[in-house]
Formats: sequence, structure tokens, C-alpha cells
Amino acid sequence: MAPQRFREQFDQIQRSLPDVPLAMGPDDSAEFLYEKGVILVRDGEDAREVENTVRAHFTEAPDLTADHVRRASPEANRSGITRIRVGDPGEGGRQGDRTVAQALRAVREREDRAGRRLVSRNHVVHIAVNACPGDEPVPAPLTQPPNPAAAGTPYDADTAVGVLVIDTGLVHDYGSYPLLAHTQGDAQAEECDDNGVLKQYCGHGTFIAGLVAAVAPNTDVTVLGSLNDAGAVLESEFGEKLFEAVDRHGWPDVLSLSAGTSNGRTDGLLGVDAFMEELRDRRTLLVAAAGNNASATPFWPAAYADLPGYENAVLSVGALRSDGEFGACFSNHGPWVKVYAPGERLTSSLTGFDSPVPYVYQHSTYDTCRYGFTYACTCQSPRHAGVLSDETASAKPDQVMFEGLAHWSGTSFATPVVAGLVAEHMTAHKETDPRAARRQLLAGDAGFAEVRGAHVPALRPPTWSPVPVVRPADGV
Repeated sequence: MAPQRFREQFDQIQRSLPDVPLAMGPDDSAEFLYEKGVILVRDGEDAREVENTVRAHFTEAPDLTADHVRRASPEANRSGITRIRVGDPGEGGRQGDRTVAQALRAVREREDRAGRRLVSRNHVVHIAVNACPGDEPVPAPLTQPPNPAAAGTPYDADTAVGVLVIDTGLVHDYGSYPLLAHTQGDAQAEECDDNGVLKQYCGHGTFIAGLVAAVAPNTDVTVLGSLNDAGAVLESEFGEKLFEAVDRHGWPDVLSLSAGTSNGRTDGLLGVDAFMEELRDRRTLLVAAAGNNASATPFWPAAYADLPGYENAVLSVGALRSDGEFGACFSNHGPWVKVYAPGERLTSSLTGFDSPVPYVYQHSTYDTCRYGFTYACTCQSPRHAGVLSDETASAKPDQVMFEGLAHWSGTSFATPVVAGLVAEHMTAHKETDPRAARRQLLAGDAGFAEVRGAHVPALRPPTWSPVPVVRPADGV
């Protein structure tokens, strides 16, 4: 059964996508979310083959016309996928969709004959502290500086490295933070609810921009609001959003992405395959979050870093705990994660620069680590009660005030640290190729950390200050 935290997140994401019935997959696990009653298939002959197979498989085959087959014109559908309805999305609960599973099994033999993937669930792609949360932000003392602190590299408009962040946009008063003087982008939608309380994940994109700018001041950072207020979007739409981003702003030097999903497979994400194929032939380096499920299951698109042909185009990033010596409890791991960076209790810009803004915690902390770690991780510290947690329904949820900076954890934030290090290396070494900078950085400057018993490459900014970990027995 899916853990409590995941069920809470499921409910919140479902509210953010009210017209899209969702299920957990597979079978009420915490592996991924997907749209009920729908499958994705490649356009063209593949789509027709799948339609015919589905018709033949089901005793009462759905009418695969009109609303059941959503096929855009090639000009409007660069992702090259068709969305096919195979069942009633209103049937069943959130524990899984048997009709979708049956449709996938029906096509499996045809896939085997074709020697390639034809069909997929329509997964929910989410920011990497969402369906697999690291934690919620914590206010930083007004006297505490950002961590990583700002590097001393001067800004030069002629040589600044372009970094494009696809995320939740920027809060309205982000310009009050000096490090974001050269940052631009979309406004964050709906920062607060009707009561003036910050929405969950508000400031996610601003926090990321602050990390990039601290590690690499000689950058032109653009933050797009491609993800909604819960940071979730359907796979069938995500590939198009990626194409729209580079169409609007051009292919950047570095593309920082703190979003993705697992899908139970090792061959990529059907909805972004077309974008990834185009990325492979560009000079842009995609730096992508590995996700926070504490799992070795590939998380896409980060896991493209382990697929043939994408070794130089994609850099997948896991998170180190606050001392930088070991992996954070929540970080995904495995051979497809190519580098780790500090990702626990980083300090960066959030919101409330103009005036303090309240926030009510959504999730309660745990008595012990969700993943069995013994240090005082973000699962259990600092303690707070959240409004969504069943076990604290009778308790009053905790409220805090944000005024500028915050502490936040997740591979979402280890990712812009690495994006910044690549950009800083480009500036320091006058390197114009971001993929070459990636290779040079890992070959020359990477240290090591221990993650689940394995020694892995680790990048630590010189301006980052490690925070010693504390054991609960030591008084935390």
C-alpha cells in the first residue's frame, strides 16, 4: 500500500487536476500516478495498430473515435503521441485501472514483434518534491546567509551562461533579492490562497533560481512557469511544454529540470522521447533531478543519462545529506544517477521579501525516518503538524512566517547546484560547450560520497558550508 505521505500528495495533485481522474500505479503503490482510462501511443501506423489491437482485445471495445482518440496535427504535436481512451475513467478508485493494464498487456505481443515500445500509461510528471516529497520549506533566520553563499564571480552580460529553469515561475517580489538581479521569467501563478496563506510549493522556482545564481553569478537565469501550482502535468502535455520552452527562449547552455516521474520501465518516457531525441542533437546540457522516492527505480527524464546516446546530453543528480558525506535519506539512487550534490537543508530565496507571508504545513513530520535512516533527517526534524496528515487531524496544524530566505531539501535543489557548477566551470575556464564542461567538471573536480554502500561522484560548491548531522539520541 502507498505510504501516508504519498496518499496525501495524491489527494493534492488530484485537486490540482480536477478534470483528470488519476490512479496510483501499479496497484496502489507509491511508484507513479497516471490518468485513468487512457493510454498513449506513438502517432502514425503505431497508433492505428494499437487501436485495432484494443478493438480486438476487449469484448465490448470502446468506440475509438471522436473523444476517444485525441490526435493533433503534426505541426501542433511535436511530441508525436496520440492519447487513446480505452475505458471509463470514472470507474474504480485510485488503486489502479484494470482496463488500462489490460490494454497494455494486449499490445505487449505486438511490441515484442515490432522490437520497440508502442504504448504507455499517461503518467503524471511532477516537481521532484511533490509525489515523492523531500520536505516542506522552513523559514531561515534573518541573520543567516544563503547556503551555498554567493560566489565572487562578477557578472558579465557578454559572457554570461544561459540557464533555463522549467518550473513554477517566480514570485512577484523576487527582484528584492540581490542575487536574482539578472533573473527573468514567468510569474508564479496563485502564490497565496484566499486567506493570504502561501500555497504549497510556492517559491519552488524562485528557490532554484537563487541556488543557480549563488553558485554561478555569471548567469542569465530564466525561470518558466510551465508547471502548475501543484507542480504536476500529464505526460501527454509535458513534451509539448518542453518544446514550447525552447521555442520561446531558444536552446540554452544549461536546462535545469527538477521534475519527472518513474514509469516502471527502463527505456524512457514515451511522452518526452521526441524532445529528448532533439535534445541529443543540440549542444544544451539537461541537468535533471533524480527524484525523492529513496528508490533505485529510474526516474525520467533524469534516467536518460544512462541510456545509450544520452551520456553527454543528460546529467542526473541525486542529493547528499547536510554534511555532504552520505546520500540524503530521500534521494533516489542507482547506476543511472551520475552525480550527487548537497540537497538537504539548503538555504535560498523563497518569498516574502516585501513583507512576511504565512504558510501552514501540509504534512506532519514522522517519529522516525520514513526510509530507515538513523540521523535527524527531514522526515522528522524540525517537528511540525500538517493539515493533510490523518494522524494529526485533531491537532492544529503549525503555521510559520516566511520573510525572504528558507531552508528546503530535495533532489529538486541539488539539481540547480550542479547546473550552477557547470555554468561556473564554463565561466572560469572560458569553455563555451556545456557538455564539455560537464565532462571536465566530473573528471577533474568531482569528489566522492557514500550512497547506499556505494562510492559515487559528488560535487560540492566551494561556497557551500556543510552542516553536521545529529542523531536523535543526541537530543534532537
